[in-house]
Amino acid sequence: MPRIQYFVAASLDGFIATPTDDLGWLLQFDGFEGGAESYDAFMAGVGCIVMGGETYAWLQEHDAGTWPYAGTPAYVFTHHEYPVPDGADVTFVRGDVAEFIADFRDAAQGRNIWVVGGGNLAAQFADAGLLDEIILSLIPVVLGEGKRLLPLKGPTAPLELAASRTLGRGIVELRYLLAAGTTRPGAA
Repeated sequence: MPRIQYFVAASLDGFIATPTDDLGWLLQFDGFEGGAESYDAFMAGVGCIVMGGETYAWLQEHDAGTWPYAGTPAYVFTHHEYPVPDGADVTFVRGDVAEFIADFRDAAQGRNIWVVGGGNLAAQFADAGLLDEIILSLIPVVLGEGKRLLPLKGPTAPLELAASRTLGRGIVELRYLLAAGTTRPGAA
């Protein structure tokens, strides 16, 4: 069965970006051993992408108007209007993530759905009991502050470690499965 996955990199102290959305700490690891292979293998299973408006705006600013996900439908949760790069299949939406789950699954055509970037959006999927898996590349850097990996209001139920492996330059990739339908003990 296709999964809703949060494939993400974070610092050792649990941040995915600095407070100003700077990713220089992460980009210094571009080209690390095993990184491209891990990403390519992951993307081979992705049929739909979902991201927040801040992630979309960051991509537009840093990728010079190109779209890194050509051929893959993308949904962007935002209250802003943004241009769409040539060749991109982007749909802008607003509202609760659960309202659009059927659309995401239809667009994915039997493949996985990737929640890209923003921890806030991934937390909304987790709170709705819709996040199936977290694939985390733990980067050997401490930021001290920034945008949190998964900003939930309380603890989750225990996650199941499905796989782990060491990649180049001290990066560890961890694959966690979330308990079906629960993010916190006692959640419905």
